[in-house]
Amino acid sequence: MATSNQLTPGMTISINNKLYRVESSVKVTVPKGTPFIKTKLKDLNSNDIVEKNFKLNQPIKDVSLAERRLEFLYPEGEGFLFLDVVNLDQVLVPAPIVGNKVNFLKEGVELKAFFYGDTIFAVELPQFLELMVAKTHSDDEGLSVGGTKLAILETGAKIEVPPFIETGDIIKVDTKTDEYIQRV
Repeated sequence: MATSNQLTPGMTISINNKLYRVESSVKVTVPKGTPFIKTKLKDLNSNDIVEKNFKLNQPIKDVSLAERRLEFLYPEGEGFLFLDVVNLDQVLVPAPIVGNKVNFLKEGVELKAFFYGDTIFAVELPQFLELMVAKTHSDDEGLSVGGTKLAILETGAKIEVPPFIETGDIIKVDTKTDEYIQRV
């Protein structure tokens, strides 16, 4: 059990049997009144951001999420099937948990998954992936203002790349910012 004074970004806490990740935490002192802790919390079920204030030294139930390494296998129904690389269990991850990270999923990609009990709450891709360019828009379709062109990767992701990148090239992509890094 922690107190509200110990809240730091990245912590996972439980409020009314719902899990939240602390996005920010600031101590607020007012001229007339009692100081308090103002937080922004991300609901791990809905990904909504909520603001909540806590009294100083208010007890908070902090929880630990178990981290497991999963390898992507294939889409299945309304989710995605992964293999737990440690115990070789198959894990079905619901599509809302994967979200737009699906743009970078291909067979064999390993990621981190965060569990509370048997429930998965989040997945995290490696920051950099090497992916093949499936298609680029040709020069006659024009370049954008910054001298880049649109490329569609083997996973279906669309990113801006320099004009010298061609179909079939392998490129390094930053999965956090959806940006081209370099040709491999």
